[in-house]
Amino acid sequence: MARLAQTAGLTDVQQEILSTVRDFVDKEIIPVATELEHRDEYPQQIVDGLKELGLFGLMIPEEYGGLGESLLTYALCVEEIARGWMSVSGIINTHFIVAYMLKQHGTQEQKDHFLPRMALGEVRGAFSMSEPALGSDVSAITSKAVRDGDEYVLNGQKMWLTNGGSSNLVAVLVRSDEGHPEGTAPHKSMTTFLVEKEPGFGEVRPGLTIPGKIDKMGYKGVDTTELIMDGLRVPANRVLGGTTGRGFYQMMDGVEVGRVNVAARGCGVAQRAFELGVSYAQQRHTFGKPIAQHQAIQFKLAEMATKVEAAHAMMVNAARKKDSGERNDLEAGMAKYLASEYCKEVVEDAFRIHGGYGFSKEYEIERLYREAPMLLIGEGTAEIQKMIIGRRLIEEYRLQG
Repeated sequence: MARLAQTAGLTDVQQEILSTVRDFVDKEIIPVATELEHRDEYPQQIVDGLKELGLFGLMIPEEYGGLGESLLTYALCVEEIARGWMSVSGIINTHFIVAYMLKQHGTQEQKDHFLPRMALGEVRGAFSMSEPALGSDVSAITSKAVRDGDEYVLNGQKMWLTNGGSSNLVAVLVRSDEGHPEGTAPHKSMTTFLVEKEPGFGEVRPGLTIPGKIDKMGYKGVDTTELIMDGLRVPANRVLGGTTGRGFYQMMDGVEVGRVNVAARGCGVAQRAFELGVSYAQQRHTFGKPIAQHQAIQFKLAEMATKVEAAHAMMVNAARKKDSGERNDLEAGMAKYLASEYCKEVVEDAFRIHGGYGFSKEYEIERLYREAPMLLIGEGTAEIQKMIIGRRLIEEYRLQG
């Protein structure tokens, strides 16, 4: 039988990259993922392996030392990595959002300074929009930057920063009223700053504190943190793109990449849940035969496989749309919404197939059951995706006259 979620039309180079990543996942990630996850341990050895494979430079142009691959290639790699352990895909996701934002919006000096080291994995990126009092309502950001000569002084508290401790470059979105008169729409008075720091926790540079890891239900191993700015001084040449007031649009462009990534993660986790469910169903016997021979279980497997295929197809479509240079917020929203919802359902069905053993930490499905809910929230909730989808549909199907 052919493997689920195959992608037509890939080049020989793309197929070789995916084969290499799949082999790495099977040999280096799956055997250790559950143990590391239970210890909430950062997977340093796995990350070092990804650096050796060149994965941190996958989408960075060749002129900066990267592989210059497409968003589709990256998404398919993320799907494979998430199949092994979703936390590892999170480590590279924020890195690539920052690299993409630099590639699309950075000044030439910023690209020359950061991208070659990002391609090698020496500089690792994180990005920060959320704050303690807001999540999806980006326009309500209160963190602020004030000009002081050749620098800006940043103050405020950010939240839910993936790679907050392990990264050494953070793209931070704050309000900057300079040049924007009172009454300007909030999204037109936001700026993205490129903040360099030391990896670790505590005060990682003067005025910048990463308090520590947030203890989470799942998505362990990768560090999720707060970020506190108290008189943080950032040079004016670290405004992304060199001009204030463009941060909201830069971040939203990056988030479209992030939504394709979350969809890919959902596809990968769902694939692994299906693999675990179909394998266990052929090993577990009840009433004198493997439970896979019971019609009720066959129905579950059929539904699970169909959801895996559908989510994968939508994710691939969203990635290809972005690669073509077209607007893809509709496709990315649909893919993220469907893949995360289907992932939750496929994982739960695999959990049910395992019966009581699914509740045991000895079985991998228990970990997946705790990881899947994060995808319902990350890069915008289902409700936010439906708002985006609905608005875009009205634009596309607006009545004339």
